[in-house]
Amino acid sequence: MAFDVEKVKKIVVNIARVVLGLTFILSGFVKAVDPLGTKYKLTDYVEALHMQQLAPDFVTMGASILLSAFEFMVGVCLLMAIRRRLVSKLALAMMVMMTPLTLWLALANPVSDCGCFGDAVVLTNWQTFWKNVVLLALAVVVWKWPLEMVRFISKQNQWIVINYTAVFILAVSGWSLYALPYFDFRPYHIGANIKEGMEVPAGAEQPQFETTFVMEKDGRREVFTADNYPDSTWTFVDSKTVQLTEGYVPPIHDFSLLRLSDGEDITDSLLTTKGYVFLLVSPQLKDADDGELDRMNELYEYADDHGYPFYCVTASNQKGINAWIDQTGAAYPFCQTDETTLKTVIRSNPGLVLLKGGVVIGKWSHRRLPVIGETEFGKPLEQMAIGQMPEDSVPGKILVILLWYVLPLALLSVADRLWAWMHKLSSAGSN
Repeated sequence: MAFDVEKVKKIVVNIARVVLGLTFILSGFVKAVDPLGTKYKLTDYVEALHMQQLAPDFVTMGASILLSAFEFMVGVCLLMAIRRRLVSKLALAMMVMMTPLTLWLALANPVSDCGCFGDAVVLTNWQTFWKNVVLLALAVVVWKWPLEMVRFISKQNQWIVINYTAVFILAVSGWSLYALPYFDFRPYHIGANIKEGMEVPAGAEQPQFETTFVMEKDGRREVFTADNYPDSTWTFVDSKTVQLTEGYVPPIHDFSLLRLSDGEDITDSLLTTKGYVFLLVSPQLKDADDGELDRMNELYEYADDHGYPFYCVTASNQKGINAWIDQTGAAYPFCQTDETTLKTVIRSNPGLVLLKGGVVIGKWSHRRLPVIGETEFGKPLEQMAIGQMPEDSVPGKILVILLWYVLPLALLSVADRLWAWMHKLSSAGSN
């Protein structure tokens, strides 16, 4: 039997197109579902390149949303063979740019991971580079023979897929910014036991971490550790946690709460209590949204009346905390910890976290804080909906995505193919 070169070429191109398309879709979606996390990663790149002045927050935020949407749309267009010549060129251009960049990341190691798949799949910089080498080869194949990609939908209806995809992926990013990420891949997700996440299995190699605190007194700054934390006459300026030696790194390794009033580490006591604990999380209070101050204060009053610990956890220094108190009239106590940790705990500034027995049972952005009405003010949390573990079902969330995005496109493709088939039969009959 003769070797059919054209048939093999078509098979190779379509395998490359499917692998490349699915990779772009996954990469774009996990970025879109956590636009703030993508923004933080882009900021890491900008700082590594010393280009902070050229990329303020609104630029990195916009780039985060547009990058994720672009990747997702290119992936969908590849998978459905839409605008084949154009999309093959876009995919190749992206891989030509990203592959040298990831080689630089692997060699220089300015950031710990590239963030290609957000927090869903974490790769080392060298793993990312070799992944991109493979994708670059696939992109070259697709670019070389774009018309070998088999269409799933006719040219006349491609605009529907393009527009619907753009609306869908931008809506995903918009909702994740307004509320919280639809999928939470971080170790502080609802249902996570923080204390268990900090434990190291028996026999595992122990990494060594050190947290240092920059404190100020009488215009003099000094660096302290948790072992020699100074008295309340010193003012907190900044803190930093660094890894001294390699070893097994637990999912949560930098969660600590230092009470501002006396400098005491209350992490263990809060995580081991069997009751509820409210944490109002703000990486930097100067950047916090103050649009829901009344609701924040009402929640604190409710917690105080029922004996539930309520702390505002921040990386702000004493000056920033005092400014927040003056601005909001906040009466709740404050704790301090690392800013990166707080950005990982919740993608909102401020955001509210509810713990019970060290387990995360509730997370709310400042735009969707829980409301405790007059009729509920006297009830304990055990008798209220917000005090219960929600049904945060991942399969249920995936089903919603399938119903809102995949199913409409699948039905469109089927209808399009049926219409093409009927048109072909009609043309054949008329001949």
